[in-house]
Amino acid sequence: MQTRRALTLRLASLSVAVVALQAAVPGTLTAQAVRLGAPAAVFPEDFGMIQSVRELPDGRLLVADPLGQALYGVDMDGGARTVVGRQGQGPQEYLQPDAVWPLPGDSTLLVDLGNGRLVAIGPDLAFGPTMPIAVGEPRPGATIVLALPQGVDDRGNIYARALGGVGGPLQDSAAVLRIDRGTRAADTVATFKLEDRTQSTAGGAGARNVRIQSVPLSAQDSWGVAPDGSVVIARSAGYRVEWIAPDGTVRRGSPTPYERIGIGTPEKEEYLVEQSRSGGGIGISMQVSNGAMSMSFSRGRQGAEREIDSYEWPQEKPPFYPGRVLVDRPGRAWVRRHVDAGDPVTYDVFDRRGERTGTVVLEGARRIVGFGEGIVYVVSYDDLDLSWLERYDLPPL
Repeated sequence: MQTRRALTLRLASLSVAVVALQAAVPGTLTAQAVRLGAPAAVFPEDFGMIQSVRELPDGRLLVADPLGQALYGVDMDGGARTVVGRQGQGPQEYLQPDAVWPLPGDSTLLVDLGNGRLVAIGPDLAFGPTMPIAVGEPRPGATIVLALPQGVDDRGNIYARALGGVGGPLQDSAAVLRIDRGTRAADTVATFKLEDRTQSTAGGAGARNVRIQSVPLSAQDSWGVAPDGSVVIARSAGYRVEWIAPDGTVRRGSPTPYERIGIGTPEKEEYLVEQSRSGGGIGISMQVSNGAMSMSFSRGRQGAEREIDSYEWPQEKPPFYPGRVLVDRPGRAWVRRHVDAGDPVTYDVFDRRGERTGTVVLEGARRIVGFGEGIVYVVSYDDLDLSWLERYDLPPL
């Protein structure tokens, strides 16, 4: 007799915000704030969604659009784009391209959620070797490694979080894993605090459905990766940033002052809008039938489909937003900080000592998606929540 078990997960952004633990120090933001000027270039056509951009040596960009289901080669100065590859399951094909990351030798790593694989793309934009996103055993308590990159270093190693035990109890922390793409071996670089989550189960032993849902704006550490393999972590305790070097050396910065902001209806509505714009996280569907596992992945606009009152909300906003900690070419960490609903988008910038060196403010509905040499790439949103790609000169900090 065949038995079947289904597990459905909705992972929020793989890096989520942390809760405020320290009182504000008045005046610390405005004294250091730098505003981006006018964009140097704005691409004339919209995108469905942008998670990351990959700047090529000739100045063009690779942009994966999971909603448009296309990988684009983008010429910002010429205002033109071309589709790279095509939809499908074979060579030179993808089903839902979600993100792009730099690899050694001017190559690129494409995250193809629809086919559940990672694809290496050469400098000539030809599709090369692939590897599955999911690595692990589907038995209760086993650790599943999802090679969903939150960073890639200049040796081509992937940095991702461990999913944890399948069917086991919810964990309050997770490992940052460094995954060798050649051997698929993973070693633990650091651990970080997870957001609060709820778990519900429906169905019987033969057809059990488990749903895991993140609690909005609950406490979590956030992290990112520099090209040299250093991992930067924003800790929830006191809004403190630390760097973990490839040799394991740790440098911890001072606690960073921030404003404590209560959560009312505007903050809740803002959260749902942000979730929709960022894709609402990655949906994971797992099927286990007679010991054989299959997994599928997808991203779509999630969050706005539920009513505000259907969530349990904390009393205060966390100090910074969900999403990975971005690292620019000079090696500085950019953390998007929470502000009052409707205020300009704000990023704190930290050096390799973990100390805040400045704050960058963006007007309107915008967020940073990547960097080039002296360049910052930004997505802006219109009234229909369509995504528009902009390029700015990196401000002095």
